[in-house]
Amino acid sequence: MTALQRIMHVEDDPSIQQVAKIALEAVGGFTVHTCSSGQQALDDYPAFAPQLILLDVMMPGMDGPTTLQQLRQQFDLSKVPAVFMTAKVQSSEVESYKALGAADVVVKPFDPMALSGQIRQIWQDFHQA
Repeated sequence: MTALQRIMHVEDDPSIQQVAKIALEAVGGFTVHTCSSGQQALDDYPAFAPQLILLDVMMPGMDGPTTLQQLRQQFDLSKVPAVFMTAKVQSSEVESYKALGAADVVVKPFDPMALSGQIRQIWQDFHQA
């Protein structure tokens, strides 16, 4: 299994963008490319070629599930796990995100010190499945 290095984070809230970037880069040692919209994720995907996509569910314009659907239509994501980040984590909601093809769901608010470990575990689980 290849080591995870490049993460695309799609999030419209600047404060969450900053916390996640610091958590993943400083704590986890990852390279993070932040997109503030679904459209930016579609535009930036080919150049950045992420190994994992971290997607906010609730965003203005194109939400996370729609962004994931659009990415899947345009690019081969068979080896790129998508992880939703959301405060909406009723079991039925989590199941619906997984039905959309999400590898997992990270609960907001997330623990910045634990986020990298969560993402690494999701990466390992995805590649062992």
